[in-house]
Order: sequence, then C-alpha cells, then structure tokens
Amino acid sequence: MENPSVFLYGPGQAKIENSPYPTITDPRDVVLRIAYVGVCGSDVHFWSHGGIIAKVSQEQPLIMGHECSGTVHEVGSSVTTLKVGDKVAIEPGTPCRRCKNCKDGKYNLCPYMRFAASPPYSHGALTKFFKAPEDFCYKLPADMGLDEGVLVEPLAVAVHVARLADVRVGQDIVVFGAGTVGLLCAAVSKAMGAGRIISVDVNSSRLEFAEKFSSTGSYLPEKGDSAEETAAKIKERYGMPLGFDTVLEATGVEICIDAGIQVLRRGGTFIQAGLGKNKVQFPITTLSEKEIKMKGCFRYNSGDYELAMHLLASGKVSVKGLITGMEPFERTTDAWERTKRGEGIKTLIQGVQD
Repeated sequence: MENPSVFLYGPGQAKIENSPYPTITDPRDVVLRIAYVGVCGSDVHFWSHGGIIAKVSQEQPLIMGHECSGTVHEVGSSVTTLKVGDKVAIEPGTPCRRCKNCKDGKYNLCPYMRFAASPPYSHGALTKFFKAPEDFCYKLPADMGLDEGVLVEPLAVAVHVARLADVRVGQDIVVFGAGTVGLLCAAVSKAMGAGRIISVDVNSSRLEFAEKFSSTGSYLPEKGDSAEETAAKIKERYGMPLGFDTVLEATGVEICIDAGIQVLRRGGTFIQAGLGKNKVQFPITTLSEKEIKMKGCFRYNSGDYELAMHLLASGKVSVKGLITGMEPFERTTDAWERTKRGEGIKTLIQGVQD
C-alpha cells in the first residue's frame, strides 16, 4: 500500500486500508511522514460509539488520529520555513482564514474548520503521509524527540485553558481531572507562576503522579460525598475557607463541575475544558451569587501552539514522563483499548514502518 491508513467504520470496527497520497494543491502545503499519533479520550469515544455528534458509517469511514508529529517529506514551491527531513509537531486543524472569527484571532471557532478526524470528510493522521499547511507545522528543537512532539497538541489545549483563565503569579488553583489535559493544565499553571495547584481525581495513582509532575497538592474525593462536601473538604484541607481563585475543569463530569463552582471564592474564574454529557445540572444560583466568571473552552487558537513550544523548549514544562505506552501502527485498536481501560497516562501509536 502506498499510504496505509486506519479507517474507522463504526463502533469497534477499524481496518487498515490504502488511501491516496496527499497531493500538494497549495504552494504552502507540506506533506509529512507521520512518526507518532497520540490517543486521547475523543479517539476512545469514537472507537466505542462511532463519533460524538457526527458519526462514521460503513459508507463514509474516517481515518482517525489528531495528536501527531512527523518529518517533512515534501514541500510546496512557496514553503520557506521548512525543508525535507525537518521534525515537526502538527497542529491538526485548518481554518478558512477569512471569516470574522479567524480575523479576530479566534480561528478555533471558525465555522469552516477542517479538523483532523472529524466526520464525515476531514480525515486524520493515522496514515503514512499527511498534508498540512506550512504555518501549522512547528519545527521541533534538535534535542526534542518526535514522541514528545505529539504532546504539543494537548499542551496547546492546556495553554489555551490557562490563557482563558488569565492564570497569574500567586493564584491558588484547583484542577479537576488528572488525565493528560488536567496534568498539563497544572503544569502550565505552575509555569505561569500559580501558587497552590491542587489536583482532584478519583484515581489515586494518577494523583500520586500529579504531585510528582506539577501539582503542589491533591485530593481524592471520598465515596458518597456530595459536591458541596467535596468542595468543603478541599477548602478545609488546604486552609482556603473563602475558596480558590480559579478552577480548571478537565473531566466534564457533572459532580466535578458542581464541586468546582462550590470550591471557588467569590469573583473566581471557572474554565470548562473537559467534555462529558451534553447536558448537565449545576448550581446556577451559586454561580450568580458568587459572580463567578465561567467560560467554555475549545481546542486552541492564535499563539497557543507557539507558547506550548516555548514552554517545552525552555524546559518550563516537560512531557516525556507522560508517555506510558506505545503500540505499533498495526495494533492501533490495542492502543485505543488500553486507553479505554484507563491504563497509564498517554499511549502513542507508532507511524507506519518500512
């Protein structure tokens, strides 16, 4: 096969099949040889349910994968910043660049965004060769591996979360969730000078990792506790009777959203980064009475990838320790299953080997 690719046909149905080699159609296009693809929660949701809103089908299968890195294989005639052989992290969405949101620097909200592995037509990076615009490929430092390059994508998500929250020196922060994004939210907050950073999760081993990785403290909710009880115990344990400055919510779980609102001080900031059920209940009266600034959060936009690259290159954030598993391209579904079982932190899939 010229371009082996992992197609998802439906829940639990994936096949490795050939796809066309990505032809350069714009002089600033770059064709990349994919080195690694990361597995995230959305991949597992697709593997289990066939999609989130739009679904794949037998008639319209989809190449999966959006967290990715690779080497430059071919460049368009107008490409000036990259050359064949360069190692890059890849930003996996291409906006229209012309709509109001794009012109405002909020291209993550572009209604015409073509994001990797988005049904029905925007194929992903679980393929041998993948095409991207030159300016959405970020050259990796010489001492950074392509495996680390995969994690620039979730790190950019965490950067976007922290920038939306306007994290500042000395602020006290609670991060709900100690998966990849939650851990990186804590790491970015630390790099931005936050004071106390408390990670909350139901997995004790992840909390142990969080304290070694970036958090200054952690909390394992007690079974059967309400959101109010959880929030009260966090405040009591860490001597914050008036509440914390900021909550970064990276689970999407209803009780965590509720507890996050309860644990904030009056006038605090709440960023919703995790995605769970489409509709949840939360204490809107408390939200209003405390005049909490609550914001949604979607992917990343202008400057987020650049800042993520700076944090890695400067050593202020390290991602190597998050990589806990690796599967060959041919065993992609094993990588999805491993993540589905909650094993480790981040599992990578190796690119096609010759």
